[in-house]
Amino acid sequence: MSRVTLHRIERGEPSVTMGAYLGALAAVGLSLDVKDPATPVPSAIPPVIRLADYPALQQLVWQMPGVTELTPAQALDLCERNWRHLDREHLTLAERRLIQALVDELGGGRLLV
Repeated sequence: MSRVTLHRIERGEPSVTMGAYLGALAAVGLSLDVKDPATPVPSAIPPVIRLADYPALQQLVWQMPGVTELTPAQALDLCERNWRHLDREHLTLAERRLIQALVDELGGGRLLV
């Protein structure tokens, strides 16, 4: 592959062939998977978030007595509004994964704090 082609790939120019992109991916040890856009991607977020499964989130709803479940959108909103009160060093792995999934799927990859 020429330096010019590699430079075009780095710049994302549309004139580069797919074969050149595949060659560059293989050179750095990556591969490309083609997926059918009609196939739904499974969500990492449960449809209902049980607060008993996530102790840190449960602590954030102290002002909402009787609430035991949240929708994913409510959970993301709760995290964003109360981020400064969340003890991030003591989050369980499940809580970290849930928050990351909420940010990725509902927050557009950004946590608004």
